[in-house]
Amino acid sequence: MAKKGGIKIPGVSFSWKRALGITAAKQKIARKTGIPTTKTGLERKVGKAVLDLLNPNSKKRK
Repeated sequence: MAKKGGIKIPGVSFSWKRALGITAAKQKIARKTGIPTTKTGLERKVGKAVLDLLNPNSKKRK
């Protein structure tokens, strides 16, 4: 299979999502709602919630 794109210059990249402001908008939404917009972030949040439901006494206390 051939690679997509043309000549690659190390250290130089272009992201159309960043150029349009989509990345920043997603970050703002995630900060305000507390809900991650990435797949791994959402999996971590849901996983922690499930574990907390299964074992409520394991929470750290100060």
